[in-house]
Amino acid sequence: MQKTKLTHEISKHGLILFILFFAFLPLYVMLVISLKDNIQFVRSPMLPSAPYHWENWIKGWDLVGKYIANSILVAAVSVIATLITALLSAYVFARYRFPGHTILWYLLLALLFMPGVMNIVPLFLIMKNMNLLNSLWGLTILYTVGGQVFCIFVLRNFIEEIPADLFEAAMVDGATPLQQIKNIVVPMSGSILATLAILRFLGAWNNFIQPMIFISDEYKQLIPVGLMRLDGEYVKQWGEMMAGYSIAAIPLVIIFLFTMRLFVKGLTAGAVKG
Repeated sequence: MQKTKLTHEISKHGLILFILFFAFLPLYVMLVISLKDNIQFVRSPMLPSAPYHWENWIKGWDLVGKYIANSILVAAVSVIATLITALLSAYVFARYRFPGHTILWYLLLALLFMPGVMNIVPLFLIMKNMNLLNSLWGLTILYTVGGQVFCIFVLRNFIEEIPADLFEAAMVDGATPLQQIKNIVVPMSGSILATLAILRFLGAWNNFIQPMIFISDEYKQLIPVGLMRLDGEYVKQWGEMMAGYSIAAIPLVIIFLFTMRLFVKGLTAGAVKG
């Protein structure tokens, strides 16, 4: 019995280590290459080799630093706007029944199955008619609208799980719907709100198609398009490219490290309430 249990534990930890190896291998290779020149990269792309070219990180920052501020602005504002509007909509769907409620809800869910690429041409025409092309605020609006459906779907399920007695007691005390959201929904849904914020930030940070199409000025571009432009047409400076990629990944790593507990808590709550 003891031997069987030990074998099970070894197999379980071996599988975890196997998965982690492939998860962290690209990060390791990226960091190693970021300290090489092209000759060192050709000779030994996988292993560290002296001398280490720390100047690649300076050049990488010069290449991508101007894009990071734009990405942080667009991602942060769109996340805040998405969560506020989605929370209000989810509260309405969860707490009220009105004519066409069910039909409207299923139409909203149908949007989850629509590929985002299908909307590119209509969105381009709408943005053009509204004079929002080549605008960071226009891109922020796109990100905000694009994240609504999933966030509404998740938040509505959470709000429905909140005991109705809490809302009824608040109504007896004269609380308005906005006060109910502030004092009941937000405190009880804090973990899932944090999880959705992380997911939406990652989605906005890594979005490539929309910035490439809707932003034309170089100084307004976001980090995914900026990283693509690091790829030289004739000669690729691999060390500088990998340094730029590493710098672009730092904000995401910091955010995840500081919010990992909330992220796991939100996923666990979703598993219980789903």
